[in-house]
Amino acid sequence: MRYRTLGINGLGRIGKLILWNQLARDYFDRYVINLGRDVGTSFDDLVQTITTDSTYGSLNHFLHGRSGRTISITDVDTGLQELRLEGKQIRFLTSHRNPKDLPWKQERVPLVIDCTGRFLDPALPEEHAKGSLRGHLAGGAGTVIVSAPFKTGQHTLPADSEMFLHGINHLEFKPSKHRIISAASCTTTALSHMMKPLLEHEHTRRILTASMSTVHSATNTQSILDSVPSSGTEDMRKNRSALNNIIITSTGAARALERVLPQISEIGFMADSVRIPTNTVSLISLNVNFRTSLDPSGNPLITGNLLNRIYTTASTGSLKNNLEYSERQHVSTDYLGSDAAVIIEGERTHCRTGFIDIPSEELSALGIDAPDGLRMPVTHSKVFGWYDNEYGYVSTLGKLAVYVHQLL
Repeated sequence: MRYRTLGINGLGRIGKLILWNQLARDYFDRYVINLGRDVGTSFDDLVQTITTDSTYGSLNHFLHGRSGRTISITDVDTGLQELRLEGKQIRFLTSHRNPKDLPWKQERVPLVIDCTGRFLDPALPEEHAKGSLRGHLAGGAGTVIVSAPFKTGQHTLPADSEMFLHGINHLEFKPSKHRIISAASCTTTALSHMMKPLLEHEHTRRILTASMSTVHSATNTQSILDSVPSSGTEDMRKNRSALNNIIITSTGAARALERVLPQISEIGFMADSVRIPTNTVSLISLNVNFRTSLDPSGNPLITGNLLNRIYTTASTGSLKNNLEYSERQHVSTDYLGSDAAVIIEGERTHCRTGFIDIPSEELSALGIDAPDGLRMPVTHSKVFGWYDNEYGYVSTLGKLAVYVHQLL
C-alpha cells in the first residue's frame, strides 16, 4: 500500500497545529515528524505534548467535541517511536536537526513542511554548516514548504523557489519547477485575502496608497518577562514582557504581499504591527485611499456598502472557505480556532470621500490643458479583518500542502 505521507520538521506552535489540522482534514495517511531531540523523560511525554494545547484544548475535544468519542491511539512502539493516531501512522525522528541528515528518502516523504523558523533562505546550499532548506531536498524530499516568509538578504530568489498562498496565487505552482515554497506569514495571508478582491473590482482597483496595522497576539519570539537583548538586536521592545505590555514593532507583510500580488508594488503601502498580551486571534486595520469616480448625481461610487458587497461576493465565490464576511459585532475570542484566512467585520467598514484641487499650472507642467484646474475625488476607506494567527494560518497552509501533494 502506498501511503500519502507528509513530513513535518519542527513541532512548535505551527508544527503541532499542522498535524491537528491535517488529522481533521483526513487527507494524509502517514506523518513523519522530526523533532531533532528527545522530549521529556518518556515516549508518553511526547504523546501528551501532541495531544494537549493550552490555547485550543485537548486534541480529543478539537476533533470530536462533545460527541463522547475519544481519540484513538494504538500500535504504540516506543522503540521505533511510532504510533497510530486516529488510524494515521506517525513516526517521530529525534536524532538530527540539520535537514540534510533527515531520512526523507528512506521514509518515502515527497513533501516536507519546515516549521522551525530557522531555515528561511532558499539560496543557501544543502551543505551549509547551519543547515538549509535545500538540505531537505538532499535528504530525499521532492518539495519543501516553509511556514514563514523567505529571508534572502540582497539576492533574488532562485528559479525553483516561490511564495504561494492558497486562494491567492496557488494555481501558479508548477511541480516541475518549484521545489521550495514559502507560505508567507499569518498576517500576509490575511492581508492578501483583504486586498485581492479590491484589486480585482473595476471601481476599487485604482488605489493611490494603503496602510495596515495588525493588532497581533504575542508569539514565542517575545519574552515572557523582560530580558537582556542579544548582541545586534535592533528592536529592543521584543525583549520587554509580552504579558504586561502593548508593543509596537514591524512586520514584513507589505513586502511579502508584492510576491503574491505584484500590483502592490505600484502602490505606496505601509505596514506595522502592535503586539498585545493575548494568545491568539489578531486584527488587521486596513486603510486604503482610492481614486474614485462620481455617479451622475455627484455621489462617490466607492462606499462602505460597495466594499462590503465586494467582500460578500468574494466570500461565496473566488475566495470561498478562505475569506469570510460578517456583519455581526465580534471580539477576538469569537474567532479562536477559525480556519478562515481572514474574516471581514463588515459592520465596521467605513468610507469618506474628499476632493483634491489640482491647479492649472501643475496640470500644464504635465501637458494637460485645464485653465480652471481639476477637482479629483479621493475616497479613504477603513476595513477590519480578524484572523486566528495560529490556526487560521495553519488551515490555509494545510490547503496549500494538499494541493501541492496532489500535483507531485
